[in-house]
Amino acid sequence: MTQDILALAGDFPTLSREAWLALVDKALKGAPFEKKMVTKTHEGFSIQPIYTRADWPSTGDPSGFPGVMPFTRGGTAAGAVLHGWDVRQEHAHPDPTAANAQILTDLERGASSVTLRFDAAGRAGFDSDDAEAADLAGVEGMMIASLDDLDTALAGVFLDGAVVGLQAGAAFEPAAALLAALWARRQIAPAAALGAFNADPLGTLAATGSLPMSAARALSRLGALAAHTARSYPQATAVMVDGAPYHDGGANEVQTLAAVLSTGVAYLRAMEAAGLSVDEAAAQMVFSLPLDADIFLGVAKLRAARRLWARVLEASGASEPSRAMRLHATTARRVLTRRDPWVNMLRGTVSCFAGAVGGADSIAVAPFDAALGVATDFSRRIARNVQVILLEECNLGRVNDPAGGSWYVETLTDRLAREAWSAFQGLEAEGGMVAALESGALAGRIAATWDDRRKAIAKRKDPLTGISEFPNLAEAPVATTPVDLAALRQAATARLSAARRDGVAPGDFAAAIEAVGTGATLGALTRALGDGAALRVPAVAPHVLAEDFEALRDASDDWLAAHGQRPKIFLANLGPVAQHTARATFAKNFFEAGGIEAVAGAGFDEAADCVAAWRDSGAKVAILCSSDGLYETKAEDMARALKAAGVSRLYLAGAPGERRALYDAAGVDAYIQAGSDVLGVLGDLHAHLGLAVEGSAR
Repeated sequence: MTQDILALAGDFPTLSREAWLALVDKALKGAPFEKKMVTKTHEGFSIQPIYTRADWPSTGDPSGFPGVMPFTRGGTAAGAVLHGWDVRQEHAHPDPTAANAQILTDLERGASSVTLRFDAAGRAGFDSDDAEAADLAGVEGMMIASLDDLDTALAGVFLDGAVVGLQAGAAFEPAAALLAALWARRQIAPAAALGAFNADPLGTLAATGSLPMSAARALSRLGALAAHTARSYPQATAVMVDGAPYHDGGANEVQTLAAVLSTGVAYLRAMEAAGLSVDEAAAQMVFSLPLDADIFLGVAKLRAARRLWARVLEASGASEPSRAMRLHATTARRVLTRRDPWVNMLRGTVSCFAGAVGGADSIAVAPFDAALGVATDFSRRIARNVQVILLEECNLGRVNDPAGGSWYVETLTDRLAREAWSAFQGLEAEGGMVAALESGALAGRIAATWDDRRKAIAKRKDPLTGISEFPNLAEAPVATTPVDLAALRQAATARLSAARRDGVAPGDFAAAIEAVGTGATLGALTRALGDGAALRVPAVAPHVLAEDFEALRDASDDWLAAHGQRPKIFLANLGPVAQHTARATFAKNFFEAGGIEAVAGAGFDEAADCVAAWRDSGAKVAILCSSDGLYETKAEDMARALKAAGVSRLYLAGAPGERRALYDAAGVDAYIQAGSDVLGVLGDLHAHLGLAVEGSAR
């Protein structure tokens, strides 16, 4: 059969790229190829519609083999083929007891490791007398401030069988001491203890704009923690380089990778200063990269990251086996939406798929309701099962680097790596990551990139399903996990009052562990380990892609609560369904993306009928929807009649072309079409109707 297939293939001529381009030009009918067929990314890359062998070097394979330099194709020769990737679940329920129930459920039903995200007030020392910390609003994470709290959260968890990762911000060393003290309490042999302390002070500085100590002190404590971990806990890691603070701020993938590399170099230097060799320091590091809902860019990002870090370690003198990056992938928080959150299931699936194909060692999929508050049991189950299905049923781990050899992915990986390396060199030339954060230069560049992305979202060049495209104003609210934050804080304060011990002054990490074991709290240790030199820098302000549209929807909800109905726009459809349905559908999606309910009228032939239907709708504004042909014969009369009847703002769906002056004279106030500034039009209409929009919407 194979020979028959090959024989059939021989009957077809081999087509050249030139022949293909000739066919494309014919189909485009004179339209510019670059405009219609080439896509631009926010990194400035031009994505071609087709890639061939000609796009890759004619000799050799720059990506190499898995497990060897340049590690583009994977950190090990076998990849995830033997054991799959580590299915990780993040936990942030503020109540340690409730969190424990969720952790046990996850570990029993598919997850193989967990990450604990500490409460923001706890990271600053929420057992302090700081009123700002005590009154912090919102659910920020787990309220863990003592060894007993952590013991409660991890009750029943085999600490030598599942990795426990920590996210404790500036309190990375005290949090690590809590976990190490728990290992001792549970009599876990140091050689068997599994954990990831995930110290990332520069990431915290970027995200929050502050540290309770100087940058030099934070890096020194990071180095000391890594040195102790290397000596005492061979199966644990001390350091994480997290790309989320920059990515969440709107950075493109080049900027994110450059920031990650520069941060990694700063941590390498800190660990070397603490006495670790380059190989030992590299073994203490895990890199975490957030992935958007772009499969190919996500895959290329992970492959490029491994190649870049291997190059850094090669230049630093590390041995080849030590140059393999340990890589964790997460669902990017900026892609998650509060509106139509069910779509977040798809976004999580896409990010997980990209992480698996890109060769991540561990993956955490965000629950679909993560943007709404504490995740429910159902949403955590879906997040787990996305990974389990892709791993166990789709067998994504069975092929090492399945994207390898794809001319598109290889080319994108190469371009991303080269541009990120150049940006990394720029950061180092500025004095490194600390200097870039202190000067605000990096935050400024990321803000500029976010502004460009925001404009693309506003015009729906970057469409958001369920938000700017296909909004559903009738969607039912998604139930979230109820949390009595005030009661939980009161209970936590009572526990801490009973446990608080003054005079904590640990000299090193071993002393911190001992202090925790005798009652020292997270806040007390944070203050004791600092140097009193609080650091403040321009923060990389976090954003979510849907924030502007969701602000408009929030204003619509407030209007609904106050008036019993949403603000409306009347669809003045002209002629039969075949003539108006396309533009009526376009207009409905356009305005409902801003929470303006579209009330559809029948296909009108007479202006009087259209005016009567508009009055019955209760809308103050209207939009004409039909074909260009009917506009020529009916739009002017309809516009004059509607404006005379009192329509305060009249739109027309479509480009007016040469008839604009006539339509303007008839009373049309504005035109909407593909490429319009949707957010600008909606913001202007909100202002016209008197809706108060808070947040970042224009």
